[in-house]
Amino acid sequence: MTQIVQSLSEISQRYDALFVDLWGCMHNGIQAHPEAVAAMQNYRKSGGTVVLLTNSPKPRKGVEGQLVQFGIPNDAWDTIATSGDSARVAMFRGAVGQKVLFMGEWQRDAGFFEPLSLIEDGLKIERVSLQEAEGIVCCGPDDPFADPEVNRAAFLYAKQKGLKLLCANPDIVVDRGEEREWCAGALAKLYTEMGGQSFYFGKPHPPIYDLARLRLIEIGKEVHDHRILAIGDGVHTDIAGAMGEDIDSLFITGGLAASETKTSHQPDETALTAYLQKEKQHPTYAIGMLR
Repeated sequence: MTQIVQSLSEISQRYDALFVDLWGCMHNGIQAHPEAVAAMQNYRKSGGTVVLLTNSPKPRKGVEGQLVQFGIPNDAWDTIATSGDSARVAMFRGAVGQKVLFMGEWQRDAGFFEPLSLIEDGLKIERVSLQEAEGIVCCGPDDPFADPEVNRAAFLYAKQKGLKLLCANPDIVVDRGEEREWCAGALAKLYTEMGGQSFYFGKPHPPIYDLARLRLIEIGKEVHDHRILAIGDGVHTDIAGAMGEDIDSLFITGGLAASETKTSHQPDETALTAYLQKEKQHPTYAIGMLR
């Protein structure tokens, strides 16, 4: 049964490293959550290591820039693993071909196509029209407020051509302040439901967890899985991914599931239990917001 805790410090001594979601946990898409920042700073002061594990399609450097904008200081984290970097490895290895249709906002997502030093002799990827494409690279919708169904006609054509879709962010939605936006995962879900083939590289899928472990090794930290705690507000990404990797998890109920769990400061225990049973997810712990 999921244990409701009052603060991370109640349980943090059991873990040597944290895999921490960003959106909904460390920030709201506009600014940092001060209590979450303080919790990470205190955890690191006690000797723990913080890996920011995000389904952002951005490369690691792009996320670092965002952290500055949101007001998350460098002393609140040690390293970053993004679904974007995980997906870029696959793209440059030719997972969906050399000529690709790009779905996203170019000003935001151009870094996705920058050369990747991890890959030797990677493909030179070309962005082309749907008619010329060998595959699809999806970093998100060009309009995050538009119903994913607007892509149905294009997806039908792509499916008939047998195009594979690379999804750089499996999240379905995120909340930017008070507004809810569609993510790349919603488009990939629609394409899959239509009979197309989608490849996913963020939470809850294994490649991003492999990357997170490599990031730990890069900074000289080898941590056994039973000493890792995953933290996030998405039951089908953060929590399902942790369960799949057999690592403990802390569910932030005041994010995407705030209404379902009746979270103000803390979740309503009855509502939380009903929600988790309905979603068939079993986090180790739960808390209203990361603190």
